[in-house]
Amino acid sequence: MSNFNFVMISAGFEHGGNVTHRHLDGHPGLLVYPFESQLGNRNFNDFLASVERVQYRYPEFPEGLTAEELYEQIIDEEMKTFLRKRNGSKFKDADLELDENNRKAAFKKYLGDGPFTRKKVIEAFFRSTFAAWENYYVKPNEDMTYVGYSPAIGIDADRMVRDFPDIKIMHIVRNPFSAYRDTKRRPFPQPLSKYLITWNIYHSTVEMYAKMYPDNVKIFRYEDLVADKEKFMKEAAKFIGVDFNESMLYPSWNGKEIKDMIAPWGTVLKSDEAYNSSIIEELSQEEKQQIVYATAALAKHFGYDKIEYLAKYYAE
Repeated sequence: MSNFNFVMISAGFEHGGNVTHRHLDGHPGLLVYPFESQLGNRNFNDFLASVERVQYRYPEFPEGLTAEELYEQIIDEEMKTFLRKRNGSKFKDADLELDENNRKAAFKKYLGDGPFTRKKVIEAFFRSTFAAWENYYVKPNEDMTYVGYSPAIGIDADRMVRDFPDIKIMHIVRNPFSAYRDTKRRPFPQPLSKYLITWNIYHSTVEMYAKMYPDNVKIFRYEDLVADKEKFMKEAAKFIGVDFNESMLYPSWNGKEIKDMIAPWGTVLKSDEAYNSSIIEELSQEEKQQIVYATAALAKHFGYDKIEYLAKYYAE
């Protein structure tokens, strides 16, 4: 395997990572993974293990495993649920034709002979998906770029860069007011205090890696996406190394525009500024005050005190 162009989108929860992912979907030069790319497994454990679930971390693989065992090591819950128990998947109505046996066979083919390094496993994972995806709207070729999305995986940027020195990691930061309001739509939302602690951990950690690896890691504000999509997407296209395409101005699935709600691909329902600002008013005054206390320093670093509908919260 060679010439593997690789982009990962990272974000906090309800930060617009799924939204950004779907805006890249229609680009004819990109191979955009259909759901979250949950690359993690249960073999990786570090001091951040209590902060984030294993499926959203960058994996480690034991030595001596077969190709079949390595395939199963990757949690990939959203795709595997769709393929194995479609009626139990929130994406059950998605127009995706893919036989998992064909995907496994392609995975084994791309993996080749051992030793099976982590780099080879991740590359085979993405290549085999598109080799087996029967109704993908464009035919994959070697010049195209693979795009995955996994919440918070940017905190593992150093290990990803180690495997893929040319990787591009787009990390999406969103103001904590709108982000927390959207996460409350979940059936089991995090307590506000935990959400705010992780908001700080995610973004300060990726900010560190953006300074360490400026060619590989870049932070994008979700507020800039909803304020001026063309400007945002031209900057994103330049960073990931593709030409800007007008399909990047709207969310899509398998090349077809999503005209209504972005769900079930994410809890952020609409990718526009009016939605992003208006839902803040659905929070209580107590919630807003706690958010200010917890995030002021980092929020000001990202310039949220300069955005009109956020400035009043960070005025002091």
